[in-house]
Amino acid sequence: MDEEKLNVIMKLIIDGGSAKSSAVEAISAAKQSNFKLAEKKLKEADDFLVKGHNAQTGLLSAEAANEYQDSTSLIMVHAQDHIMTAIAFKDLARKIIDLYRIINKMKGEK
Repeated sequence: MDEEKLNVIMKLIIDGGSAKSSAVEAISAAKQSNFKLAEKKLKEADDFLVKGHNAQTGLLSAEAANEYQDSTSLIMVHAQDHIMTAIAFKDLARKIIDLYRIINKMKGEK
């Protein structure tokens, strides 16, 4: 596998993992009623996902242009899994944070 392609794939894995970690931190902040931090962490997760998506798009474009002749590798599948899991987790984190907001309102908190 081309070293440049491997570097992009590793970036996908790192960005996906970082996005998921930020989403987990967002949920933890919301649990503590720190919604400002929760929103900041969700934004951070979005930023990581944008980076990952851009890298992913570059790989897909290169493959469509026949720049990569090798077959799909397990590491590429793993990278795609990281990005897709992070997207799903971030979306779920948004819902959980919204639920914490509702709970706080019911308890009379801000």
